[in-house]
Amino acid sequence: MLNKNLLIEESHKRSEVYGVNKDINHSKIILTGNELKKILEANKELIEISKPYIDMVAESVDDKDFIIILTDKNGCILYIRGAKEIRYELEKLNLKPGAYMDEKNIGTNAMSVAISDDRCIQITAKEHYISIFQSLTCSAAPIHNSKGEIIGTLNLTGKSNMKHPHTLGLVIFGVKAIENELLRINTKNILNQTYNYMKTVIENVDKGIIIVDTSGKIININELALKILDKKNNNLINEDINYIIPNFKSIIDRISNNNERLRREIKLSHDSSYKTEVIFKGIKHNDKVIGVVVTLAKIKENEVESSFTGAFFTFNDIIGKSDAIKNVITNCKIIANSPSTILIQGESGTGKEVLAQAIHNYSIRKNNKFVAINCGAIPSNIIESELFGYEDGTFTGGKKGGKIGKIELSNGGTLFLDEIGEMPLDMQVKLLRVLQEGRLTRLGGSKEIPLDMRVIAATNKNLKKEVREGRFREDLFYRLCVIPIKLPPLRERSGDIALLIEYFLRAKSLKLEKEIPKLEEELLEKLLNCNWQGNIRQLENCIENIVNLNGELSPDFLDEFEDIDKEIKNKNNSIVAKYQKHRNLNLDFIEREAIINAINYNKYNISRTAKDLGVSRNTLYLKLKKYNISIEKANVQ
Repeated sequence: MLNKNLLIEESHKRSEVYGVNKDINHSKIILTGNELKKILEANKELIEISKPYIDMVAESVDDKDFIIILTDKNGCILYIRGAKEIRYELEKLNLKPGAYMDEKNIGTNAMSVAISDDRCIQITAKEHYISIFQSLTCSAAPIHNSKGEIIGTLNLTGKSNMKHPHTLGLVIFGVKAIENELLRINTKNILNQTYNYMKTVIENVDKGIIIVDTSGKIININELALKILDKKNNNLINEDINYIIPNFKSIIDRISNNNERLRREIKLSHDSSYKTEVIFKGIKHNDKVIGVVVTLAKIKENEVESSFTGAFFTFNDIIGKSDAIKNVITNCKIIANSPSTILIQGESGTGKEVLAQAIHNYSIRKNNKFVAINCGAIPSNIIESELFGYEDGTFTGGKKGGKIGKIELSNGGTLFLDEIGEMPLDMQVKLLRVLQEGRLTRLGGSKEIPLDMRVIAATNKNLKKEVREGRFREDLFYRLCVIPIKLPPLRERSGDIALLIEYFLRAKSLKLEKEIPKLEEELLEKLLNCNWQGNIRQLENCIENIVNLNGELSPDFLDEFEDIDKEIKNKNNSIVAKYQKHRNLNLDFIEREAIINAINYNKYNISRTAKDLGVSRNTLYLKLKKYNISIEKANVQ
């Protein structure tokens, strides 16, 4: 690339060859009337898109000193922004709409060089070719379309004594903003064109089709997709697909980087009774992915077993940024490929099956079956046949040809034993044998079937206690608890509650075809401070209740919150009463009491206490020293 001095020298030579007179005071061509109207109409989109960003540039400088000029690709002035004072002065130089600022018509200037050499440049004083411009400083940058072609220039012009490097930077900023907006609009137009070209076919295929841009905004959608998503009206255009298909960005990244066609099994809603195959294929323009065609297909019941792995969720579907949940995810990713048995322990509603599916989908077994068994939901009289399967003729009324059991079905993949603590003792013995030997025999059969599956068990019970009380076999417990994972309850993930509220508000509003309600401050405070004994499941149901009632909460939920309020109030009253016994009530006293209570609550664990108080361990130790609190005697009243 030529340096600036040489570049200007070359431009001056060309201007001379073009026969430009240094003493002229206007361009050789200045369009007026219908000719100007045609040019302005042809560049209408560029002008309208550029105006807001021209205003932004103008607000960053003193427009009494500068004018901003927009030209087309040939250097014809399309639009001028600036104060009347300077515009009037510069109009004497015939800088007005219709005037051509290219080298052929007015010689070297910032706009002409930006076009001829396709570069950003500042030209000042005698660097201009014609004499009348030598009192000016001009900063210009070319504007490109999505194909990289020059479609115009943006120029900032002022008196030469106003020369400053930042003016060129402002112009470049404005141009980049204009180019981004042009790209966004062009992308949307291309995606709509893609949809329109395909429309006749799309509306007659047996699959749902969604056209999405790279930001996740839905550009178009066919009727069958709306039906699959259970939407009566076409109200999804411009909606965010992330609330239908979480973590869409990761899909865009994979498509952009690898140009691959992606297939996922997605449960479109938590309460959905069917499974949906979703295929993602990138839409390219100039070798760049600008959008995605999302294809949805409901799978018939008799196709489910052969077509789907059974695992819908990934780690990206787990909403939360708290240390508690991030640590769980990190550890689970580390052990995802281990063949060792995993035991997930956590309260009801914490998302144990979601985590199990995420582990499966992160492992090398992700393309094989994920078979979930709710050990507490299968009647005791059929649990053995459900787990182990049976051969033809084993039972009167049994399925002709026999039946594959859930354990055998998971071969090569993952067997998820949910609510393992509910399994009857006699079945525990049989399950233990299968896990130890790695083979099973169907009921009524004699052939041993070798197994290769990874087992993930889950429970909301304290299995050690169950073992002590004789309700769970000790040998099975240790066989299952090779890798223990504790899933924290929602009350230990307080930082995640706001994220979950926001997510469920959007997701439920989309599902119910309602506007996202604005929560009253009092209600939001209750939601954030609720103990959530039912964890994420309870919070989700509560938010769905709120969306259904347009931001209100039904009486049953309100009663629950009133109970919480009473507990808090009683607790606060007891604290106040305690404080009232002390004459010297001050902040130090309150702080000391808070530290003692927190230490007692956390059973003298310094790390957990510091975390609950929102301070570092070092700060906590300093406070203990300040208030003469002995950890061993922290429970002193």
